[in-house]
Amino acid sequence: MTYCLAIAVEDGLIFCSDSRTNAGPDRVSTYSKMHRFSVAYDRSLILLSAGNLATSQAVIAQIQRDLEEDAKFNILKARYVADVADYVGEISVREQAKYTASSAPVAGPGFNASATFILGGQIKGHPQALYLIYPEGNHITASELYPYLQIGETKYGKPILDRIVRPDTPYETAMRCALVSMDSTIRSNATVGPPLECLYYRNDSLKPYARYFTLEEHHPYLAKLRQSWDDNIREAFEKLPSLSEVLEDDD
Repeated sequence: MTYCLAIAVEDGLIFCSDSRTNAGPDRVSTYSKMHRFSVAYDRSLILLSAGNLATSQAVIAQIQRDLEEDAKFNILKARYVADVADYVGEISVREQAKYTASSAPVAGPGFNASATFILGGQIKGHPQALYLIYPEGNHITASELYPYLQIGETKYGKPILDRIVRPDTPYETAMRCALVSMDSTIRSNATVGPPLECLYYRNDSLKPYARYFTLEEHHPYLAKLRQSWDDNIREAFEKLPSLSEVLEDDD
């Protein structure tokens, strides 16, 4: 399991992903789920991946091959971010089909080759865009009311996003919100974990990114963020209105 999210605000796009790919009593491994493709002052594209690791790695490898071989279509030839989303979806469907075809070797019960992606960025001459690409190859974009997208283990980190993020939210606030969302997920699901990757793309800059950093499990900032959030949410809970006005007096 994994957790990745992206937020679209007026300032730009924020991306955050964990790096855990396997968790258990004997083994924990990590793999970056954030992939960057850019040409300065022409386009900047960020791709987050979740789901079957073999499928997502194969998709990234094919994107790279198409670039190296100057294929008929690649991400440098796309006019719109939506075209890139279609392209990633098509590659993903092809890779999944290798495992689901009748001639494919049996991978065992419960095997799932599906992968989900978040694609965001900007191509010169067009506004920034953000898409969630489903395993079936189709995609949706973030809404004005909820300007964020999630993939992987989404349920634990969603409430804070719903309460804080709006289109006019400053990018630094949105990044902190993304980290709290990520930490909430880590706390409730051991299969999601550091290192965490965070990236901010500034709207209309057409540069690879304006801010980028990684946080290891014991990074001082992550520890302070976690402690501060725990303390403040406990304090806020204690200040909630008493139930005395709705409970019957049994005395």
